[in-house]
Amino acid sequence: MELVLWILAVVLVVAGIMALFRRQMLWGVVLIIVGLLVGPGGVSLFT
Repeated sequence: MELVLWILAVVLVVAGIMALFRRQMLWGVVLIIVGLLVGPGGVSLFT
């Protein structure tokens, strides 16, 4: 389960960075924050 959360977090952060490059600032910041919260190093939503 931890590996799945890690992969999900990485995908969210990468998608957030891509959104920032496309000038979608709000969406990019939201994706990065959610990615950091979901990751095993952050505050996991599933624990």
